[in-house]
Amino acid sequence: MLHEFSRTELLIGAEGLKKLAQSKVAIFGIGGVGTFVAEGLVRSGVGKFVLVDDDCICLTNINRQLHATRKTVGKSKVEVMRSRILEINPKAEVTVFQEFYMPDNAAGLLADDYSYIVDAIDTVTGKLDLVMQAKSRSIPVISSMGAGNKLDPTRFEVADIFNTSVCPLAKVMRQELRKRGVTSLKVVYSKEEPLTPLATENSSCSAGCVCPQGTTRKCTTRRQIPGSIAFVPSVAGLIIAGEVVKDIVFSKM
Repeated sequence: MLHEFSRTELLIGAEGLKKLAQSKVAIFGIGGVGTFVAEGLVRSGVGKFVLVDDDCICLTNINRQLHATRKTVGKSKVEVMRSRILEINPKAEVTVFQEFYMPDNAAGLLADDYSYIVDAIDTVTGKLDLVMQAKSRSIPVISSMGAGNKLDPTRFEVADIFNTSVCPLAKVMRQELRKRGVTSLKVVYSKEEPLTPLATENSSCSAGCVCPQGTTRKCTTRRQIPGSIAFVPSVAGLIIAGEVVKDIVFSKM
């Protein structure tokens, strides 16, 4: 009998679908990249999700984040994404944490039963700790490098962090992971040189912050707000989703 994943089954078989349905994927960062990771995974048949993000949807998220619409501005990102996942697959299990991942709260956000961890967060401290936690628990992890200030989605590549170039965030991650004795990390990164944001009085978050009520980390407290566009972080997120699916289905994990 045909079902919602019949077309996927033609590619990966019934056993592959079963592996995905039994998998629990934790996505840290439910923004421009993370929402498309979740979308790609639920539409591929992943059955269990953990979503971690402290943010509420902002008007400025509408240009690139899947869950952002006029109706969802001001709502919790993880709650809106949970609702979307369940609309696609009502049988999915979705656990959400409206928290900002950092080393001091890692214990409450991590579990040994995660099949895969996706790092789509935007702070180096959080990214490094999340990678180290995944490595210590022997949980497969993939990390998103910089998707801001980019215009060319065709420049993304999947690589080991130590084979990356151009991306400023990847450079910092390489240096810091080497200090910590990490020898490999799968990442998605872009070889496109970052553009310089064309900030004006009308486009600057510092001058005209519209963060919704309840936002814990307002844009005015951040060092720099990168430019972004719909077709760049979305592509990075779907590439990551593809890597997670292929690893779960075809690799001996």
